[in-house]
Amino acid sequence: MGSMTGSAVVAGCEWLEYDYGPALLPQDRPASFTMWRYRDLLPLPDGEVRYPLPIGGTPLLPAPALRRTVAAPRLWLKDETRNPTTSNKDRATALVIEDGLRRGIDTITTASTGNAAISTAFGAAAAGLRAVIFVSLGCRPEKVAMMTQAGAWVFQVPAGYAAATDLSRDAARAFGWLDRNTGANPVTLEAKKTVALEVWEQLGRVVPDVVVAPVGDGPTLVALDKGFDELVRCGLASRRPRLIGVQAEHCQPLVQAWLGTPAAPEELDPAATAADGIAVLRPAIGEAVLDAVRRDGGAMVAVAEDALADAVGTLARRAGVGAEAAGASALAGLEAALAQGLVDRTETVVLLVTGRGKAATGPADPRRVAIVESLDDVSRVLADEGAR
Repeated sequence: MGSMTGSAVVAGCEWLEYDYGPALLPQDRPASFTMWRYRDLLPLPDGEVRYPLPIGGTPLLPAPALRRTVAAPRLWLKDETRNPTTSNKDRATALVIEDGLRRGIDTITTASTGNAAISTAFGAAAAGLRAVIFVSLGCRPEKVAMMTQAGAWVFQVPAGYAAATDLSRDAARAFGWLDRNTGANPVTLEAKKTVALEVWEQLGRVVPDVVVAPVGDGPTLVALDKGFDELVRCGLASRRPRLIGVQAEHCQPLVQAWLGTPAAPEELDPAATAADGIAVLRPAIGEAVLDAVRRDGGAMVAVAEDALADAVGTLARRAGVGAEAAGASALAGLEAALAQGLVDRTETVVLLVTGRGKAATGPADPRRVAIVESLDDVSRVLADEGAR
């Protein structure tokens, strides 16, 4: 298991810790690689990796036309849409399933606004596991369809995403399933931190000045902070970058908290934004996000719907990168940060493009979708279908 020594609680979030040193990072520079390149900084025992899909090693793109458009000559795009299900969520899915394969667990569960669920469904299918997904009734139909096409069970929870998360976590404890819920399982942070390690290597083992990332539940940004922090602790970097977190104006609980004016529930409308992947009323590790942004000298910004739409178009036209609204929000966030004087155009800036829009080839399989409100409902549906 590499050099893991234990764990520590940082802003209410569990961080796994290692016997840090420069030898934990590989010295070679291969033309292509996966996230398993960093296994010495992952909670991964010795032995062959059994997860079957290639994960990570996504490109860091210079995007010269976009640089000219934004007037930012040292702008880079970390294109996470190159992962198997076109999302950075595949990193966490892979490490959680790898852990489950080694422990002989046959079912994985998560709650999601869409992308993490699709990643979990396809990852489980590839690895021969059963996936049980919990979503809100408002989850986009095309995303539910993709989950069922990969063979997942999809349980819709009328009380919303937060209740879906609670029910998924309760099911994991009650039935002994793998818990892939974002922010709940520390392994998910470990996987996502590999983005920071890749960026550092791809920039020639140099830390950027600023990284801009979408924020929903929070693990993507917190994992970036952890990855860069571990480079410092390994003696391979002298600082962390400033982190700029981005949320949609219609659902910006952490931006409001950052500004010192916490939003009342009625002020947040996740259904009103196209950026459903970051439309989270109760971020799982919100305090850890604010702590990371504060410690690194960064900020939180909110972006309007027209800015999100413009960012999607600009990434396509000026960088050749397809992205959904949540995935493109980092570009919209950079524009807001530049306007607010939070970023200088001459700085080395990395935008994290977290995901691309997905299209199902047909409707959801109704035999694999049910509305549930309790563990009893879950048990009854799975028992009735002979799935347990």
